[in-house]
Amino acid sequence: MSRFAPKPPWLKVRAPGGERYHELKRTFRQLDLYTVCEEARCPNVGECWREGTATVMILGDVCTRGCRFCAVTTGDPRGAVDPREPEHVGRAIASMGLTYVVMTMVNRDELLDGGAGHVAKTVGRLRSLREDILIETLVGDFQGHRSAVHTCVDAEPDVFAHNIEVVRSQTRRIRDARCGYDLSLSVLDMAKQRAPERFTKSSVMVGIGEGDEEVLETLADLRAVGVDIVTIGQYLRPSPKHAAVDRFVTPETFEVYRRQAEALGFLYAASGPLVRSSYKAAEVFIRSKLTGSGEDLAQTEVLLAERVERANREAKRVVAQLAEQGELPDGPSNRLGEAHLASSLIHSDELVPATRLIRR
Repeated sequence: MSRFAPKPPWLKVRAPGGERYHELKRTFRQLDLYTVCEEARCPNVGECWREGTATVMILGDVCTRGCRFCAVTTGDPRGAVDPREPEHVGRAIASMGLTYVVMTMVNRDELLDGGAGHVAKTVGRLRSLREDILIETLVGDFQGHRSAVHTCVDAEPDVFAHNIEVVRSQTRRIRDARCGYDLSLSVLDMAKQRAPERFTKSSVMVGIGEGDEEVLETLADLRAVGVDIVTIGQYLRPSPKHAAVDRFVTPETFEVYRRQAEALGFLYAASGPLVRSSYKAAEVFIRSKLTGSGEDLAQTEVLLAERVERANREAKRVVAQLAEQGELPDGPSNRLGEAHLASSLIHSDELVPATRLIRR
């Protein structure tokens, strides 16, 4: 397919906007936090941010792997890790009116534990500040090391996610040579075995060289290792240097995928052209928790609204608490919890973003 081929109408979306979107975007920049929503150029960023969901990337912005679908920078971070990042990220996210945060990471193969301990510390610090916020960890494969997977699971995120990305036949062509289809399945299996009560989640891209029957086989493989939630979305080429789009899958075919996933026993399946790994993560989680009412849109909307309201109250409480402890430089206003003045955190001499410690 030509790189200049026009996209079908179902892939056209409005540019993100709105007051809440711009507030969060400004705050992320001021806090020097990286969001995969932006790094991966997600088309749903405006919708998710308005609903209080965001995906934050820790352990820097340089990945040790070079997958052919991913827009994140590839390189060698040389082992640089900011030990203060868990505190920095915990305070920053807790001070914002988010209901659900997806905490993801670049692959850090040069670290002994792949960064698992760092992920666990960040989850723990955020949880200590905001018990109400739902946390999903979207992590790498840690080269299959069971201890690293267990470290992340034992931090008790609400959802443990690892993406299988593509079907088996496309794995070697699309993913980095250190990745593996069966390796990803084993990581998800380890997580479910470690904490059977916890949700596990994975994601599949289509339109990158697979056949429909292969997508259904991948869904069956994921369900066989106990994955509870799956997302299926259209691959879109980040740049001419990345793998080309093989086909644009129709909405009708995505609906077939969704029905098949539900028939296999997934608690929830998000399947559509614009669906991404963290697509409307809060709604997915809440629906999966509603026993027998996963399709009750009205109830889901009510719960989402309640969670956003509570998140704003809790964010203001955290800001007041940090100010009382002298951990905010000038004392906040009550708008900090709404993400207007959270930028004051970045001016603290105590916290340094990890990227400032990386040697270029």
